[in-house]
Amino acid sequence: MTSSLLRVLRTANAVSPFARGGLLSVPSFFNGWLTSELPLHAAALDTIASVRAIQRGALRSWPGRAAIVFNTATAMRLVRIHRDARQAGTIFRDAFTQELGAGFEQRIEASLRTSPEPFPLARLVQPFPMSRRSLCAESDIAYGEVGKRNRLDVWKRADVSVDGRAPVLIQVHGGAWMIGNKEQQGIPLLSHLTERGWVCVSINYRLSPRATWPDHIVDVKRAIAWTKANIGRFGGDPNFIAITGGSAGGHLSSLAALSANDARFQPGFEEVDTSVQAAVPMYGVYDFTNRDGTGRPDMQRMLEEKVFKTKFDADREAWDVASTMSRIHADAPPFLVVHGANDSLVPVEQARSFVDMLRKESPQPVVYAELPGAQHAFDVFWSPRTHATVFAIEQFLNLVRTEVGQRA
Repeated sequence: MTSSLLRVLRTANAVSPFARGGLLSVPSFFNGWLTSELPLHAAALDTIASVRAIQRGALRSWPGRAAIVFNTATAMRLVRIHRDARQAGTIFRDAFTQELGAGFEQRIEASLRTSPEPFPLARLVQPFPMSRRSLCAESDIAYGEVGKRNRLDVWKRADVSVDGRAPVLIQVHGGAWMIGNKEQQGIPLLSHLTERGWVCVSINYRLSPRATWPDHIVDVKRAIAWTKANIGRFGGDPNFIAITGGSAGGHLSSLAALSANDARFQPGFEEVDTSVQAAVPMYGVYDFTNRDGTGRPDMQRMLEEKVFKTKFDADREAWDVASTMSRIHADAPPFLVVHGANDSLVPVEQARSFVDMLRKESPQPVVYAELPGAQHAFDVFWSPRTHATVFAIEQFLNLVRTEVGQRA
């Protein structure tokens, strides 16, 4: 009975997270993250538990019968979670239509148009991405002088010509500015785009508490500079570089896109062009000052002690300059912002606020997709939601590629 009740709580938390702030938000995230992205796996385990309980005589007592009812109910709800997640493609299409207008696909160059494919059964059975080894063309390339934290990987298909002009995507990992590496995140997106002929770059950067802000963004800018100078030898086009990342990577990628050529973030390479042609931040942090009440007040202490190593009240200007919301301007590149409605770690309200602010200033497209049922870091696994997300990102970037080419 106890284990059945725990399964009920697990499923309920996936439907509506128990906590979106404070210490409980972390276990709420981990529990909801796995359950909401792998619901059929959880349902299968619940079904197996019921079968075993019946074999042990559970139906002969009322607690046993109640446990079977609970297990069956949670399995059915998990199947519904999976079915709801399959609607992510419709969510993206509606978001694109709202921002870009009906028939937006016709604006994409004919050779770049693709159609959504069914979610492969193989990815349902094996949701953990395994593509890195086969698609990573060269790993641990030094782009700076800070050891392994200034290393990057280049992904490309073997048949991409070094004389080609493939579009380029830079992936910035998340991890609260303190953990993570280039091998852990963005693998579904990187593998999808690489298979489509893109050249992708996945980067490490310095982490706190050893690193102090702005080391993190300086490294991202240095990686952009390296990519512009060197990606041609891998067949990439230095004139079309997009940037993406999730969580802290969403912050860093969006900040990099909006602070091109800012000398404060480019010490020693102030004259290098670090602009990008598009940005796709996912479940990112966009403000450290909590200017509109959409942030997490409990994040301030961690940032003071581990990342900035200054008190917010004593160093407001630095915290403000580090906030993506403060860097919005009319020359922003096109943005696709993605956030899960069930995010326990970064409030979805901040993404909404950031998008509203950006749309008021930027004449470029600002597409916002808010995914019902999605937790933080939902795209780490192959799931129907991740499948729809990587297709939507490709579609958005192909539209930007088309319109950049038309302006050139």
